[in-house]
Amino acid sequence: MTLRYASLERSFRAQRGICFILCVLCVPSSLASGRAECNTIPSKILGGNVPYCIVLPASFDADKAKRFPILYELHGLGDNEQFLVHSGLWNLVEDLWEGGKMKEFVIATPAGGASFYIDAKDGKVRYEDFMLREFFPFIERKYRVSPGRANRAISGVSMGGYGALHLAFRHPQLFSAVSAHSAALIEKLPAFMSAPQSPRARVLGGVFGIPPDTAFWEANSPLVLARSANLSGMKIYFDCGNRDDFGFEAGAAALDKILTARKIPHEFHIYPGRHDPAYFAAHIPASLSFHSRLF
Repeated sequence: MTLRYASLERSFRAQRGICFILCVLCVPSSLASGRAECNTIPSKILGGNVPYCIVLPASFDADKAKRFPILYELHGLGDNEQFLVHSGLWNLVEDLWEGGKMKEFVIATPAGGASFYIDAKDGKVRYEDFMLREFFPFIERKYRVSPGRANRAISGVSMGGYGALHLAFRHPQLFSAVSAHSAALIEKLPAFMSAPQSPRARVLGGVFGIPPDTAFWEANSPLVLARSANLSGMKIYFDCGNRDDFGFEAGAAALDKILTARKIPHEFHIYPGRHDPAYFAAHIPASLSFHSRLF
Protein backbone atom coordinates (compact mmCIF):
# COMPACT_ATOMS: atom_id res chain seq x y z
CA MET A 1 0.00 0.00 0.00
CA THR A 2 1.38 3.40 -0.90
CA LEU A 3 1.74 6.06 1.76
CA ARG A 4 -0.68 8.44 0.08
CA TYR A 5 -3.70 6.28 0.97
CA ALA A 6 -2.38 4.46 4.02
CA SER A 7 -3.95 6.91 6.47
CA LEU A 8 -7.45 6.24 5.15
CA GLU A 9 -6.89 2.49 5.39
CA ARG A 10 -5.65 2.81 9.00
CA SER A 11 -8.74 4.86 9.82
CA PHE A 12 -10.95 2.20 8.28
CA ARG A 13 -9.40 -0.57 10.42
CA ALA A 14 -10.47 1.37 13.50
CA GLN A 15 -13.93 2.11 12.15
CA ARG A 16 -14.82 -1.17 10.48
CA GLY A 17 -15.62 -2.98 13.70
CA ILE A 18 -17.83 -0.10 14.83
CA CYS A 19 -19.61 -0.07 11.49
CA PHE A 20 -20.20 -3.82 11.62
CA ILE A 21 -21.75 -3.52 15.09
CA LEU A 22 -23.93 -0.62 13.96
CA CYS A 23 -25.13 -2.54 10.93
CA VAL A 24 -25.95 -5.62 12.99
CA LEU A 25 -27.75 -3.71 15.74
CA CYS A 26 -29.70 -1.55 13.33
CA VAL A 27 -30.98 -4.27 11.00
CA PRO A 28 -34.77 -4.23 11.39
CA SER A 29 -36.47 -7.51 12.14
CA SER A 30 -39.20 -7.00 9.53
CA LEU A 31 -38.73 -9.03 6.38
CA ALA A 32 -39.97 -5.98 4.48
CA SER A 33 -36.87 -4.04 5.46
CA GLY A 34 -33.61 -3.77 3.57
CA ARG A 35 -30.11 -3.86 4.96
CA ALA A 36 -26.85 -1.94 5.03
CA GLU A 37 -23.55 -3.54 4.08
CA CYS A 38 -20.09 -2.07 4.67
CA ASN A 39 -16.98 -3.43 2.99
CA THR A 40 -13.91 -2.37 1.03
CA ILE A 41 -12.86 -2.30 -2.60
CA PRO A 42 -9.19 -2.82 -3.50
CA SER A 43 -7.95 0.08 -5.59
CA LYS A 44 -4.86 0.05 -7.78
CA ILE A 45 -5.40 3.71 -8.60
CA LEU A 46 -5.39 4.82 -4.96
CA GLY A 47 -2.96 2.17 -3.79
CA GLY A 48 -5.04 0.56 -1.04
CA ASN A 49 -8.43 -0.65 0.12
CA VAL A 50 -11.21 1.93 -0.01
CA PRO A 51 -14.15 1.50 2.41
CA TYR A 52 -17.72 1.88 1.29
CA CYS A 53 -21.23 1.31 2.64
CA ILE A 54 -24.29 0.42 0.63
CA VAL A 55 -27.98 0.43 1.48
CA LEU A 56 -30.00 -2.34 -0.19
CA PRO A 57 -33.80 -2.62 -0.43
CA ALA A 58 -35.60 -5.72 0.84
CA SER A 59 -36.23 -7.14 -2.61
CA PHE A 60 -32.48 -7.22 -3.31
CA ASP A 61 -32.23 -10.44 -1.30
CA ALA A 62 -35.77 -11.64 -1.98
CA ASP A 63 -35.45 -11.56 -5.78
CA LYS A 64 -31.96 -12.56 -6.95
CA ALA A 65 -32.75 -11.73 -10.56
CA LYS A 66 -33.99 -8.20 -9.96
CA ARG A 67 -31.88 -5.20 -10.94
CA PHE A 68 -32.02 -1.72 -9.40
CA PRO A 69 -31.26 1.93 -10.12
CA ILE A 70 -28.45 3.40 -8.05
CA LEU A 71 -27.88 6.65 -6.19
CA TYR A 72 -24.29 7.49 -5.26
CA GLU A 73 -24.43 9.53 -2.03
CA LEU A 74 -21.19 11.43 -1.28
CA HIS A 75 -20.33 12.47 2.28
CA GLY A 76 -18.88 15.76 3.44
CA LEU A 77 -15.44 16.70 4.71
CA GLY A 78 -14.73 15.08 8.09
CA ASP A 79 -17.34 12.35 7.57
CA ASN A 80 -16.91 8.90 6.05
CA GLU A 81 -18.58 6.05 4.19
CA GLN A 82 -20.86 5.35 7.17
CA PHE A 83 -22.63 8.67 6.61
CA LEU A 84 -26.07 7.17 5.96
CA VAL A 85 -25.72 4.64 8.79
CA HIS A 86 -24.58 6.80 11.69
CA SER A 87 -26.67 9.85 10.75
CA GLY A 88 -29.97 8.04 11.11
CA LEU A 89 -30.82 8.61 7.44
CA TRP A 90 -30.85 4.85 6.89
CA ASN A 91 -33.88 4.66 9.20
CA LEU A 92 -35.54 7.35 7.11
CA VAL A 93 -34.88 5.37 3.93
CA GLU A 94 -36.34 2.25 5.56
CA ASP A 95 -39.45 4.15 6.63
CA LEU A 96 -39.97 5.57 3.13
CA TRP A 97 -39.60 2.12 1.56
CA GLU A 98 -41.88 0.40 4.05
CA GLY A 99 -44.51 3.11 3.64
CA GLY A 100 -44.39 2.81 -0.14
CA LYS A 101 -43.35 6.47 -0.39
CA MET A 102 -40.08 5.85 -2.24
CA LYS A 103 -39.10 3.55 -5.08
CA GLU A 104 -36.54 0.86 -4.36
CA PHE A 105 -33.00 1.73 -5.42
CA VAL A 106 -29.48 1.06 -4.19
CA ILE A 107 -27.58 3.81 -2.33
CA ALA A 108 -23.77 3.62 -2.24
CA THR A 109 -21.33 5.81 -0.30
CA PRO A 110 -17.55 5.53 -0.75
CA ALA A 111 -14.99 6.87 1.74
CA GLY A 112 -13.86 10.12 0.13
CA GLY A 113 -11.38 11.39 2.71
CA ALA A 114 -10.63 15.04 1.91
CA SER A 115 -10.44 14.40 -1.84
CA PHE A 116 -13.35 16.58 -3.01
CA TYR A 117 -13.88 13.56 -5.29
CA ILE A 118 -11.47 14.90 -7.93
CA ASP A 119 -7.94 14.06 -9.04
CA ALA A 120 -5.54 16.11 -6.91
CA LYS A 121 -3.33 18.75 -8.51
CA ASP A 122 -0.13 16.82 -7.71
CA GLY A 123 -1.59 13.58 -9.13
CA LYS A 124 -0.96 11.60 -5.95
CA VAL A 125 -4.63 10.94 -5.12
CA ARG A 126 -6.63 10.33 -8.31
CA TYR A 127 -10.06 10.03 -6.75
CA GLU A 128 -12.08 10.90 -9.83
CA ASP A 129 -10.23 8.22 -11.81
CA PHE A 130 -10.94 5.76 -8.98
CA MET A 131 -14.67 6.55 -9.08
CA LEU A 132 -14.96 6.25 -12.84
CA ARG A 133 -12.67 3.32 -13.53
CA GLU A 134 -12.97 1.21 -10.37
CA PHE A 135 -15.75 2.15 -7.96
CA PHE A 136 -18.72 2.59 -10.30
CA PRO A 137 -18.00 -0.59 -12.30
CA PHE A 138 -17.36 -2.64 -9.14
CA ILE A 139 -20.52 -1.53 -7.34
CA GLU A 140 -22.77 -1.85 -10.37
CA ARG A 141 -21.53 -5.35 -11.12
CA LYS A 142 -21.62 -6.62 -7.55
CA TYR A 143 -25.02 -5.20 -6.60
CA ARG A 144 -27.04 -5.89 -9.77
CA VAL A 145 -27.48 -2.30 -10.89
CA SER A 146 -29.61 -1.73 -13.97
CA PRO A 147 -27.45 -0.50 -16.86
CA GLY A 148 -27.57 2.91 -18.45
CA ARG A 149 -27.62 6.60 -17.60
CA ALA A 150 -31.33 6.56 -16.71
CA ASN A 151 -30.58 4.25 -13.76
CA ARG A 152 -27.66 6.20 -12.29
CA ALA A 153 -27.77 9.40 -10.20
CA ILE A 154 -25.46 11.16 -7.78
CA SER A 155 -25.94 13.32 -4.70
CA GLY A 156 -23.90 14.77 -1.87
CA VAL A 157 -23.59 17.19 1.04
CA SER A 158 -20.98 19.94 1.45
CA MET A 159 -17.73 18.54 -0.02
CA GLY A 160 -19.85 15.70 -1.35
CA GLY A 161 -22.17 18.22 -2.98
CA TYR A 162 -19.16 19.71 -4.75
CA GLY A 163 -18.12 16.22 -5.82
CA ALA A 164 -21.61 15.26 -7.04
CA LEU A 165 -21.99 18.41 -9.12
CA HIS A 166 -18.43 18.16 -10.44
CA LEU A 167 -18.83 14.54 -11.54
CA ALA A 168 -22.29 15.09 -13.03
CA PHE A 169 -21.31 18.22 -14.95
CA ARG A 170 -18.00 16.79 -16.17
CA HIS A 171 -19.49 13.41 -17.12
CA PRO A 172 -23.12 14.17 -17.98
CA GLN A 173 -23.35 11.05 -20.14
CA LEU A 174 -23.16 8.95 -16.95
CA PHE A 175 -25.92 10.51 -14.81
CA SER A 176 -29.59 11.21 -15.33
CA ALA A 177 -29.85 13.39 -12.23
CA VAL A 178 -27.76 15.18 -9.61
CA SER A 179 -28.61 16.75 -6.27
CA ALA A 180 -26.60 18.62 -3.66
CA HIS A 181 -27.14 20.08 -0.20
CA SER A 182 -24.95 22.98 0.97
CA ALA A 183 -22.42 22.18 -1.76
CA ALA A 184 -18.94 23.65 -1.26
CA LEU A 185 -19.33 26.14 -4.10
CA ILE A 186 -16.93 29.09 -4.09
CA GLU A 187 -16.63 31.42 -7.07
CA LYS A 188 -13.03 32.46 -6.38
CA LEU A 189 -10.15 31.01 -4.40
CA PRO A 190 -10.77 31.94 -0.74
CA ALA A 191 -8.42 34.44 0.86
CA PHE A 192 -7.22 31.97 3.49
CA MET A 193 -5.59 29.90 0.72
CA SER A 194 -2.86 32.55 0.55
CA ALA A 195 -1.85 31.53 4.10
CA PRO A 196 -0.63 27.95 3.53
CA GLN A 197 -0.12 27.27 7.25
CA SER A 198 -3.78 27.71 8.11
CA PRO A 199 -5.63 24.43 8.79
CA ARG A 200 -8.19 25.03 6.04
CA ALA A 201 -5.49 25.91 3.52
CA ARG A 202 -3.60 22.70 4.34
CA VAL A 203 -6.75 20.61 3.78
CA LEU A 204 -7.64 22.27 0.48
CA GLY A 205 -3.99 22.53 -0.54
CA GLY A 206 -3.67 18.77 -0.57
CA VAL A 207 -6.17 18.75 -3.41
CA PHE A 208 -5.83 22.10 -5.17
CA GLY A 209 -2.11 22.73 -4.66
CA ILE A 210 0.12 24.78 -2.37
CA PRO A 211 0.24 27.55 -3.40
CA PRO A 212 -3.19 27.08 -4.96
CA ASP A 213 -3.37 26.85 -8.73
CA THR A 214 -6.12 29.18 -9.95
CA ALA A 215 -6.42 27.48 -13.34
CA PHE A 216 -6.75 24.07 -11.69
CA TRP A 217 -9.34 25.40 -9.22
CA GLU A 218 -11.47 26.81 -12.02
CA ALA A 219 -11.08 23.78 -14.27
CA ASN A 220 -12.65 21.60 -11.57
CA SER A 221 -15.22 24.07 -10.23
CA PRO A 222 -18.85 22.98 -10.75
CA LEU A 223 -19.64 26.66 -11.34
CA VAL A 224 -17.22 26.83 -14.28
CA LEU A 225 -18.27 23.45 -15.62
CA ALA A 226 -21.94 24.51 -15.49
CA ARG A 227 -21.25 27.30 -18.00
CA SER A 228 -20.51 24.93 -20.87
CA ALA A 229 -21.41 21.33 -19.91
CA ASN A 230 -23.97 19.55 -22.06
CA LEU A 231 -26.68 19.17 -19.41
CA SER A 232 -29.48 18.29 -21.80
CA GLY A 233 -31.90 15.90 -20.12
CA MET A 234 -30.17 16.02 -16.73
CA LYS A 235 -32.39 16.73 -13.74
CA ILE A 236 -30.78 19.05 -11.20
CA TYR A 237 -31.69 19.83 -7.59
CA PHE A 238 -29.70 21.82 -5.01
CA ASP A 239 -30.33 23.80 -1.83
CA CYS A 240 -28.41 25.64 0.87
CA GLY A 241 -29.02 27.30 4.22
CA ASN A 242 -29.35 31.08 4.32
CA ARG A 243 -26.85 31.23 7.19
CA ASP A 244 -24.34 28.71 5.88
CA ASP A 245 -21.24 28.81 8.09
CA PHE A 246 -18.94 28.91 5.05
CA GLY A 247 -21.00 31.25 2.90
CA PHE A 248 -21.87 28.52 0.41
CA GLU A 249 -25.29 30.09 -0.17
CA ALA A 250 -23.53 32.64 -2.40
CA GLY A 251 -22.08 29.82 -4.51
CA ALA A 252 -25.48 28.14 -4.72
CA ALA A 253 -27.06 31.40 -5.89
CA ALA A 254 -24.28 31.75 -8.48
CA LEU A 255 -25.01 28.26 -9.82
CA ASP A 256 -28.71 29.11 -10.01
CA LYS A 257 -27.85 32.23 -11.99
CA ILE A 258 -25.64 30.30 -14.43
CA LEU A 259 -28.22 27.59 -15.07
CA THR A 260 -31.03 30.13 -15.39
CA ALA A 261 -29.06 32.15 -17.95
CA ARG A 262 -28.54 28.97 -19.97
CA LYS A 263 -32.26 28.12 -19.64
CA ILE A 264 -31.36 24.78 -18.06
CA PRO A 265 -34.27 23.51 -15.92
CA HIS A 266 -33.36 22.96 -12.28
CA GLU A 267 -34.79 23.12 -8.77
CA PHE A 268 -33.06 25.47 -6.31
CA HIS A 269 -33.92 26.52 -2.77
CA ILE A 270 -32.44 28.72 -0.05
CA TYR A 271 -33.86 27.53 3.26
CA PRO A 272 -33.41 28.81 6.81
CA GLY A 273 -30.45 27.07 8.39
CA ARG A 274 -26.73 26.70 8.85
CA HIS A 275 -24.09 24.25 7.63
CA ASP A 276 -24.72 21.48 10.12
CA PRO A 277 -26.18 17.97 10.54
CA ALA A 278 -29.58 19.40 11.48
CA TYR A 279 -29.83 21.17 8.14
CA PHE A 280 -28.76 18.07 6.18
CA ALA A 281 -31.19 15.82 8.06
CA ALA A 282 -34.04 18.23 7.37
CA HIS A 283 -33.44 18.45 3.62
CA ILE A 284 -31.89 15.20 2.40
CA PRO A 285 -35.41 13.64 2.33
CA ALA A 286 -36.20 16.12 -0.46
CA SER A 287 -33.35 14.87 -2.65
CA LEU A 288 -34.23 11.24 -1.95
CA SER A 289 -37.79 11.93 -3.11
CA PHE A 290 -36.41 13.85 -6.10
CA HIS A 291 -34.38 10.85 -7.25
CA SER A 292 -37.16 8.40 -6.45
CA ARG A 293 -39.54 10.28 -8.78
CA LEU A 294 -37.02 10.19 -11.61
CA PHE A 295 -35.95 6.54 -11.42
